Amino acid sequence: MIDALESARTPLLLAALVASGLQAGTYYTWASGVMPGLADTDDATFVSAMQHVNVAIVNPVFLASFLGAPVLAAAGVVAAGGPARPWVVAGLVLALATVAVTAAGSIPLNDALAAVDPRSDGSTLAAARETFEGPWARWNVVRTLTSTGALACLGWAISR
Repeated sequence: MIDALESARTPLLLAALVASGLQAGTYYTWASGVMPGLADTDDATFVSAMQHVNVAIVNPVFLASFLGAPVLAAAGVVAAGGPARPWVVAGLVLALATVAVTAAGSIPLNDALAAVDPRSDGSTLAAARETFEGPWARWNVVRTLTSTGALACLGWAISR
């Protein structure tokens, strides 16, 4: 049993590292390019674009990395020992924090925005955007930091 765990250690940690990297890259892209690009659009375009993206992102490819990062990190905790284990645990905690921030911060904002008719009058769209854009961008920065932290911890664990 111990030999099986030892032989699974590196592949599990590499898989967790890749999944965390995909998550970090996703949130970084939103923070550094997508949201700044959408900031220059009118309210109707912003609301419609975010509604479409929030539907499209719930797909098997995204969910594999979103859920895979913490699951693989948890498996890595079981397989890792010695000086690597604390780093894998830290990576797991940060991967779980990314999921928690998404569930508690981003998804409720996405759901509220989904309820807005993108053909509403200008004041309704402006109010919806005002309620959504700043908080969502801040939560996304938190996700960027937690997922990047998970990536760094798992990368360090592999070198231990």
